Amino acid sequence: MGSKKKSKPGRSKKKPKTSADQALALDYVRAWAHPTPPEPSAADADADDFLPVQVARVGGGDVLFELHSHSNHSDGFLSPSALVERAHRNGVKVLALTDHDTMAGIPEAVSAASKVGIRIIPGVEISALYNPREVAGAGEPVHILAYYGTCGPSESDELYSMLLNIRDGRYLRAKNMLAKLNKLKVLIKWEHVTKIAGEGVAPGRLHVARAMVEAGYVENVRQAFNKYLGDDGPAYARGSEPFAEAVVQLISRTGGISALAHPWSLKNPDAIIRSLKGAGLNAMEVYRSDGKVDGFSELADKYGLLKVGGSDFHGRGGKDESDIGTVKLAITTLCGFLKMARPIWSAAMKNILLKFAEEPSSANLGNILKFGGLTNAEDFSSTNTGTDVVDFCLSSWLSNDDMEDVERDEVRLKLAHYAAEQRHQLHSHLE
Repeated sequence: MGSKKKSKPGRSKKKPKTSADQALALDYVRAWAHPTPPEPSAADADADDFLPVQVARVGGGDVLFELHSHSNHSDGFLSPSALVERAHRNGVKVLALTDHDTMAGIPEAVSAASKVGIRIIPGVEISALYNPREVAGAGEPVHILAYYGTCGPSESDELYSMLLNIRDGRYLRAKNMLAKLNKLKVLIKWEHVTKIAGEGVAPGRLHVARAMVEAGYVENVRQAFNKYLGDDGPAYARGSEPFAEAVVQLISRTGGISALAHPWSLKNPDAIIRSLKGAGLNAMEVYRSDGKVDGFSELADKYGLLKVGGSDFHGRGGKDESDIGTVKLAITTLCGFLKMARPIWSAAMKNILLKFAEEPSSANLGNILKFGGLTNAEDFSSTNTGTDVVDFCLSSWLSNDDMEDVERDEVRLKLAHYAAEQRHQLHSHLE
């Protein structure tokens, strides 16, 4: 498993797709990646500043997706805006920002992407632990990618609470790694690590490794991991990662698509994949910039998982790192991903909007606006304005994610009912 022999990305030994299949898949993916904006009405004119910039459908060529990337909100080197700019230069049309255990960089990425015609998939790479016997201190580290629709996760409080707990554990974990390094006569200061990580960023192994390089204890990050910080290294430490099965289930509950990241780094991939599939795992990474790792495509087939991949770009700048957009997934692979994801994302969006319709608080409005490239929720204080914004979301975003007309009407009716009640209460108060 995980031998060095590679095959070209996106290919399969199954019956080859016909040119007609490929053409249909390309049309399907293009229509989603580059939706044609609806014709603006006079009533919509004043709302133009609030709507995300969309690009017209384009013809010719494949559509390049990047499904695994990191910014400086976790252990990447580039800001979300700089990451988007680099992706744009490399021809990426759809970018998933999947920082470790945080979605804090998504709003900036969405704002930057709207200026260059890139579509953002809000994502996150969640640190977890595979521990079939749930024995304290045991288990194998596993990373689960989560992909969400335009409005982000539904029941977001549950997801954000888990991510916060993981990030809090990263601080303790980093301090434990420094203590172990100290015993090995590798003296790294905590202030050095937190300065590299940046303000508000939970420090990870990469930040510790960079501090080791700067302090002169190792020549590069790779050596720091190989000699000290790898999963079996003498300075490795665990954090407060949840069990992997629980992470997959949470992603499912919050309207996301789950994918196992870099399974070739696992010691026992078959057992882990089998267990996670039982918990609801949707996909697994199979494709890398250097090809498809032998054995993992077969594992995906064995357990009925969608095959995906990405560059895992961090922006370190070393010659051993794949650049963003270097994993060119086949159009039929992208079509399969979207056909699985869009109904799930649509249902999540409906839940978010219905929650606002039933409880139109600033917090719930904020959940709608957070990843949409719109203005801050504080700018929408009146009931009518909040209703209008949700209607804009329904007409511009959700129509591109297959939300049925009857569902859109259901949300509009609830919002209209609430708006009517509020106007009646306001008139009664004025009288």
